[in-house]
Amino acid sequence: MSTPFVSRVGGTMSADIAVPEHERVVAFYSRVLTTGEAPLWREDLMNNRGMPVIGLGARVPEYADLPLQWMPHIQVTDVATSAARAVELGGRELMHGKDDDGASQWAVLLDPNGAAFGIIPLVPADALPPAEEGGASEAAASAGHIAWLDLTVTGAQATRDFYREVLGWTVEDAAMEDAAGSYADYAMVAGDGNAVAGVCHARGPNAGLPPVWMLYLPVGDLGESLRRVSEGGGEVIRTTSGKDGEIACAFVRDPVGACLALVPA
Repeated sequence: MSTPFVSRVGGTMSADIAVPEHERVVAFYSRVLTTGEAPLWREDLMNNRGMPVIGLGARVPEYADLPLQWMPHIQVTDVATSAARAVELGGRELMHGKDDDGASQWAVLLDPNGAAFGIIPLVPADALPPAEEGGASEAAASAGHIAWLDLTVTGAQATRDFYREVLGWTVEDAAMEDAAGSYADYAMVAGDGNAVAGVCHARGPNAGLPPVWMLYLPVGDLGESLRRVSEGGGEVIRTTSGKDGEIACAFVRDPVGACLALVPA
């Protein structure tokens, strides 16, 4: 994908979760993410430029009804319109923040599969980090960010259409094949023409993955991060390898059951 630090309809720059055993989970992520000679993440879970990309909150009573999932915050043209459309299409609204004048500022939603996500207005330009000398791609590669999102479900076609309606994503087919034959997963494309997420059938390489939004977080030393996952009470669910035989992606579960993916920087 292109640089994640950009204002665009359908773009994701941040995500959060509210967890029990908060101190233990913060310690887990601060170890797992800060690997390599020049870590992309700080121990306080901000990225190495001091930008708050991922937020880890305590599971206080206010958040008791939120599912134990990482929730990406996705930019939309109009929060109120997108939230209403999600409910019309079989989703649920869990929280809805409004200003003193009643204007929608953000919302937390569930899709019909139970996957949680947030919607926010387009991020203003002055809230974005300054451009790096090496350009957008180098900036993305050298700082902690959400590199990709994936959602694996049994009803991928209906889910594809739900997000197309709610978030304004467009769709490109991604050719796939397993023992049962050929099929297509779906690359979800943001308003600037760049693919930012995948909606996948629960088959082939994605069979058995939970129906939640998986954040793909880059780390400096993937092998060391996976060792720390196990050491810290988490679990490596599955890994996939590239053509060179090296691990290209690892799906992991943290100590309280939330899932995400780790990839090499």
